[in-house]
Amino acid sequence: MLETSARLLRLLSLLQAHRDWSGAELARRLGVTPRTVRRDVDRLRELGYPVHASPGTGGGYQLGAGAALPPLLLDDDEAVAVAVGLRTAAGSGIDGVGETSVGALAKLEQVLPDRLRRRVGALTAFTVPMLRTPESPVDPSVLTELAAACRDSERLRFAYRDHNGSATRRTVEPHRLVCTERRWYLVAWDVDRSGWRTFRADRIVPTPPHGPRFPPRDPPAEDLAAYVSAGVSTTAYTAQAVIRLHVPAAEAARAVGPMDGVLEAEGESTCLLRTGAAGLDVLVIHVVLLGLEFEVVEPRELDDHIRVVRDRLSRALDRSS
Repeated sequence: MLETSARLLRLLSLLQAHRDWSGAELARRLGVTPRTVRRDVDRLRELGYPVHASPGTGGGYQLGAGAALPPLLLDDDEAVAVAVGLRTAAGSGIDGVGETSVGALAKLEQVLPDRLRRRVGALTAFTVPMLRTPESPVDPSVLTELAAACRDSERLRFAYRDHNGSATRRTVEPHRLVCTERRWYLVAWDVDRSGWRTFRADRIVPTPPHGPRFPPRDPPAEDLAAYVSAGVSTTAYTAQAVIRLHVPAAEAARAVGPMDGVLEAEGESTCLLRTGAAGLDVLVIHVVLLGLEFEVVEPRELDDHIRVVRDRLSRALDRSS
């Protein structure tokens, strides 16, 4: 039975490597009779692999496209190429590709032999892509470790450095990884603090062993991207504001990124921006640099800071004239 299973895997690998094989060539490669090849092809079909056969002297076998993606067999070079490609895609900033790439990379690195993992690491370390790089790059191996813990509902232990530079040790129940064009975040239930927290992945240093497994909790929000955006752009700051932008929400979204605040459609020609900064003076500059017409909804003290900045700019123009 073991010999038959190994032969089936070898046959599948051959079928995936080329478009067409004659029965005689497959029999020669596998060291079996053409009749055995026919039986093995039937077994692959029973397993859901669409193997097509064409009769006649010029006929042969071909692996077709099925309704579902079958398991793929990769040789060493192919596995390295796929892993490097997934690592590159994980930091590309392309909408939706980063999260999917990390999940696929976690599956692949789980089964990569050490010799191939070293090749992937070397290629990554000594290759400089001409791409827009994330603001805070994070080791792909950390991302795959976090993704695996989310997938397996396994408690995660790590050292963490917050925005003030203070170091802490955390034990969390990881839920999801959320990425923006510039950063990756882990949304997790903090066991010691009994609450949901958002952690920047580039500040996480995993400290295995991890575990035990836990029953998944209801997430803190249905839209995790908006939840993380609100946390990192607004609630994390002492100075917060609600700004009415005099453009439709769709137009504002082209200037306001996830790190800038959370947009809320208000009407056909206006929308609300909820945002924050280290202080009201910084908040004024932040809003002005969006390049959009606006008015302050709250807090009213922000109007005073806008007047101070306006007067300072007016005096600068008077001195220049």
